[in-house]
Amino acid sequence: MINIILYRPEKPQNTGNILRTCRAIGAYLHIIGPLSFKMNDASLKRAGLDYIQGADYELYSDYETFVKKVKAKKIYYITRYGFKAPSMVDFRKDVGDLYFMFGRESTGIPKEILQANLATCLRLPMKANARSLNLANCVAVVAYEALRQLDYEDLATEDFLKGEDYLLK
Repeated sequence: MINIILYRPEKPQNTGNILRTCRAIGAYLHIIGPLSFKMNDASLKRAGLDYIQGADYELYSDYETFVKKVKAKKIYYITRYGFKAPSMVDFRKDVGDLYFMFGRESTGIPKEILQANLATCLRLPMKANARSLNLANCVAVVAYEALRQLDYEDLATEDFLKGEDYLLK
């Protein structure tokens, strides 16, 4: 299973979009606080649509509580300071669940956490003069790279709402 970890997200719209993505791909969302918004924020609900109700997520009061409760063998840290792209990692070799941590929209993941985990710091390539990408977009890009490598395990590869032959009718 893919696990998405948000370190102290600041924008409810991003968190709502990420909840929606997690629901659509069957990922579990871990949200590390403290948060600057309430989980019932109207912006979060608007971005997450009706997907929020069925999304699997847990809130943690702080990073230390997350570390104590979640016994992840390996966490990939997505940061502009990472050393390789997610496409350079073979996620099929990881045993068990995959964990990807994303930082705050304004400041990212704290430097101390990154320095303690240099081997698993990843970076999404972008133009040299670009400062950052949108958090929700980063989550989707990284999650789908992992899913691609895993042959989209447990995901529908055809539309089941209107049928696989919808475009042929």
